[in-house]
Amino acid sequence: MRFLPVVERELRSASRKWGTYLVRSWVALTVIGISTWIVLMNKDEPPREVAQILYYAITGGALLYCTLIGVRATADCISEEKREGTLGLLFLTDLKGYDVVLGKLVANSLNGFYGLAAVFPVVAVVLMMGGITVAQIARVSVVLLNTMFFSVCLGMFASACSRSGKKAITFTLLLVMFFTGIIPALAALAAWKFEFGNFQEWEFLMWTTPAYSYLAAQELPMRLISPGGFLSSVLTIHVIAWISLLLACRVAPRSWQDNPAGVRKIRWRERWKNWGYGAPESRATFRRRLLDANAFFWLAARDRLKPTWVWTFLGLCGCAWVWGLVKFERDWLNGGIYVATAFGLNSVLKNWFAQEAARQLSEERNAGSLELLLSTSLTVREILHGQAMALRRQFLGPVLLVLIANLAMMRACLSEAGPEESFGWIALWISYFMLIFLADLIALYWVGMWMGLVSKNPKRAYSDTIGRVLAVPWVIFALFMLMMVLVAVHGRTEPSWKTGLGAWVVIGLVTDLGF
Repeated sequence: MRFLPVVERELRSASRKWGTYLVRSWVALTVIGISTWIVLMNKDEPPREVAQILYYAITGGALLYCTLIGVRATADCISEEKREGTLGLLFLTDLKGYDVVLGKLVANSLNGFYGLAAVFPVVAVVLMMGGITVAQIARVSVVLLNTMFFSVCLGMFASACSRSGKKAITFTLLLVMFFTGIIPALAALAAWKFEFGNFQEWEFLMWTTPAYSYLAAQELPMRLISPGGFLSSVLTIHVIAWISLLLACRVAPRSWQDNPAGVRKIRWRERWKNWGYGAPESRATFRRRLLDANAFFWLAARDRLKPTWVWTFLGLCGCAWVWGLVKFERDWLNGGIYVATAFGLNSVLKNWFAQEAARQLSEERNAGSLELLLSTSLTVREILHGQAMALRRQFLGPVLLVLIANLAMMRACLSEAGPEESFGWIALWISYFMLIFLADLIALYWVGMWMGLVSKNPKRAYSDTIGRVLAVPWVIFALFMLMMVLVAVHGRTEPSWKTGLGAWVVIGLVTDLGF
């Protein structure tokens, strides 16, 4: 048998897909557009300073992309095969665990790698502007490739250990957070707690985060990074990636069987079910109440804890905001904090809403139960109304609370603004944080259900929904502002904030209404 036949098959298959080539083109065009905008906005600065701004903006964004690519690309690849029952068929052949794992790794990370490869030539162009050395770009390229390999290998291990797609994605995200955030935070806490004047005694705990490798790759006089820190961090991350990949190769052939659950596992499963869905008596009462309203409403809202999770998130955000107020006192009460808080709350709620809007119909379609639903007396209108009722039950209260908080923060901004600034604050809060927020939620409801019916899985349905409703307006707005900056370069009037805000509102509303 050929060596790694699944990898060969996946590479041949990818070479015949349009997406393999389109990803590189779109990423390159996006990076070129962002670079052009940065250059035009800093046209009066020295070329060396503009080169450094370009370099850190592009490579910093690429580092974040590489760190999270495993959540998007490989976290659900093996677990999806388990749910569909096809993973066991692969192991009935002569294929080994490493054949399947490496084949899935190549197939699901190829587009991500091509997207990263499209960034390198744009970064190399910065060399001609000065201020950046070839050694810097070479080291950062190594860091980015190593970080991407690290992320996709963690995703493969989490996928091999899980059957549920949601659990696999969550497990991958937790692993990434553990190595990139929790361990370095423990190092900083230990250095602060024990009051060591030399941080290098705890520096080895920072080697697991790609951010350390990225900083060590720069030619910066940083006291906290030892001379050999770059190589040590790269090797540490690379070793963790290979360990994760080897564990995935070992776990995958042993995790596809449906083994009977033990007594302890059944007991814990029953406790979790009672916690999420309620005890049998309360569950029956809850079911009757929802079925009387709408049958699909009960199907989509059976998990009684869904609203609780949203309220818990808002409560944690409130606690964090109060901590900031106690810590920084009057310095915390400013327009920048208000805008950042509102933007964060709106973004999280919109992403969460999009995930729930796309997930239900996608799961029912993949499980084959949607066909059974359509064979009953339920009409399409009733199914859509039931989905709307489930989303309203989960998000209506939190959305109203966020709108009230936005009004309160707008009032706080107006209390400290002058007469000339008041109109700008009112226009920003009313248009973007309220009008566009509600319009996006309505569009996410319809597009989410649409993508749930046509996409391959819930993860793809969610990303397609976000791409259409939330990403497209930003792309159009960036192109519009680039055009306005080009007009200003030719000696005409520079665009004002009113032009930018008005364009954003029009683009957002037209996009939402169009979809």
